Amino acid sequence: MIKIVLLGAGNVATHLYKVFKTASNIEVVQWYNRNKKAIESYKNEVEITDDVNNLIEADVYIIAISDDAIESLSASLPFENRLVVHTSGSARLYDIDQKHYRGVFYPLQTFSKAVDLDFTTVPICIETLRKEDFKLLETIGQSLGCTTYKVNPKQRPALHLAAVFINNFTNQIYRVAHEITEKQGADFDILKPLITETARKVQEVSPYLAQTGPAKRNDKKTIKRHLKLLDNPHHEAIYTLLTESIKKTHGQ
Repeated sequence: MIKIVLLGAGNVATHLYKVFKTASNIEVVQWYNRNKKAIESYKNEVEITDDVNNLIEADVYIIAISDDAIESLSASLPFENRLVVHTSGSARLYDIDQKHYRGVFYPLQTFSKAVDLDFTTVPICIETLRKEDFKLLETIGQSLGCTTYKVNPKQRPALHLAAVFINNFTNQIYRVAHEITEKQGADFDILKPLITETARKVQEVSPYLAQTGPAKRNDKKTIKRHLKLLDNPHHEAIYTLLTESIKKTHGQ
């Protein structure tokens, strides 16, 4: 049985706790958060604490908190020579205090507390300094049904940056589209099959080959009509920037 102490109570920590509970060879022996109320509802399932001095021994301590707080929390842990990992895509491995065996267990996915997630679809990016630590984290990932990847200090931040473009920026584009349709009383649901097909298509061909639309064709009349329809300067700026980016990519 792999014993885990979980530190943090945000979206990632909450999803990890729930999926760890489903694994037969993993036990969350303790859950820490500086605001105990945030995890109070789980007190009948797992030992909870808001005091790092009360942390118990485990095989791995998983820190799932904001990047800015990783360094100080890891330094405050009252032990050394134990495996301590964080779950960030952008924080450095060395943000974990050097008194610990350091690692990264990065689930590359978008997490919302209220939305259930099939963890078997989540890739786990692992970075460690010691081979034995990698094997342990790999076992944890595989126990969740995940595909695990060994990544280096340059690959992980690049993946995180790419993920921001794919997820966060795309979601903002969805929001702009929602505002455009909402203003004219058009049903945003009409666009959802297009969202699905756009995501499906890049599973089969490269984003370069999947690109369509007026910018790729350099359809100046359509582009001009679209810009005329946009009465929000912010939306117009986004449309123009992305149009120019597509045109440059496809040699228009």
